[in-house]
Amino acid sequence: MLSYTVYKALHLLGILLTVTALGGMSIHAANGGTRSESRTRALATAVHGTGLLLVLVAGFGMLARLGASAASGWVLVKLGIWLALGLAAMIPYARPPLARALFVAVPLLAAFAGVVALTKPF
Repeated sequence: MLSYTVYKALHLLGILLTVTALGGMSIHAANGGTRSESRTRALATAVHGTGLLLVLVAGFGMLARLGASAASGWVLVKLGIWLALGLAAMIPYARPPLARALFVAVPLLAAFAGVVALTKPF
């Protein structure tokens, strides 16, 4: 079992990878790019998926280290945010007009997840 600090570092790396991939997809789509003409689509998809996996695995590793319950309200909120960020990869190319909004919403959603983790209000 890894230390809490290692899990936290991996969790943050996953967040950065996820937000970066979604930002790249959003900018490309907002500038008129399509899924078929994207030369970095496979890379962005792989980075997005890897980021999501790191967030999930490291998040549960931190929970184990804290001895917290996975059924806590704040954990369920964070899982909902994780699910939303996972589904967000479909938005830029399916609905290009929403790509700009997604570019702003993703960092705000990630920041909200951070506030929920730090304050554990639920």
